[in-house]
Amino acid sequence: MMRGAIRVLVPVVLTTAALAGCSSSTGSGTETGKNGDTAPPEAAETTGAGKGRTLGGPGSGCELPVTFGLAADWKPQAVTVEPGSGLAELAEQGPVTMVCEIDAKPAGNIGYIRVWQGKESGDDPSATLKAFVADEPGAGKAVYTQVKAGALAATEVAYTVDGELLDEPKKERAFAVTTPDGPVVVHLGGLDSDEHEAMLPAYELARSTLKLG
Repeated sequence: MMRGAIRVLVPVVLTTAALAGCSSSTGSGTETGKNGDTAPPEAAETTGAGKGRTLGGPGSGCELPVTFGLAADWKPQAVTVEPGSGLAELAEQGPVTMVCEIDAKPAGNIGYIRVWQGKESGDDPSATLKAFVADEPGAGKAVYTQVKAGALAATEVAYTVDGELLDEPKKERAFAVTTPDGPVVVHLGGLDSDEHEAMLPAYELARSTLKLG
């Protein structure tokens, strides 16, 4: 079974706090999509993309090497992988490990912004991001661009993901920056391409407001 198709199982290996935040996304009355994206019984048409608060600092839900603006109503939850767990690899992609996921369902959409962090290294953002995409099952049509994340140099990628659980390829997007604590990747998926497009304002808010923590 492909890792991307079963990433919904990641909460099994999380700490109690992280498990509590993730388990609510897989209750009855939902449709489960690839990468753990789930559909609530009724989804609103808005993203809640107005700036809510800043994520990344102490007490913000996820303590990160960076901070950025969190879209209104999106719910962050720290992800902590138990060392040596048999499912730990589900929370690893390329050189980075998932450390935070931000759920769009409270804002009326179906998907997550996920933050991934690597160990301290000399890799530039482009190398980090290419390794991240290379380790995504079904990834293709990747287009890389040099951008700014806040004032930091960053690399961004737009690509598609295809697989047997999907009716058609769906859009994905991510950007990477280098920090003194290691590389950081901020990724936006979605249940399908329509949901992905609807959530782009929240992703763009994160990219435009990003700062070193």
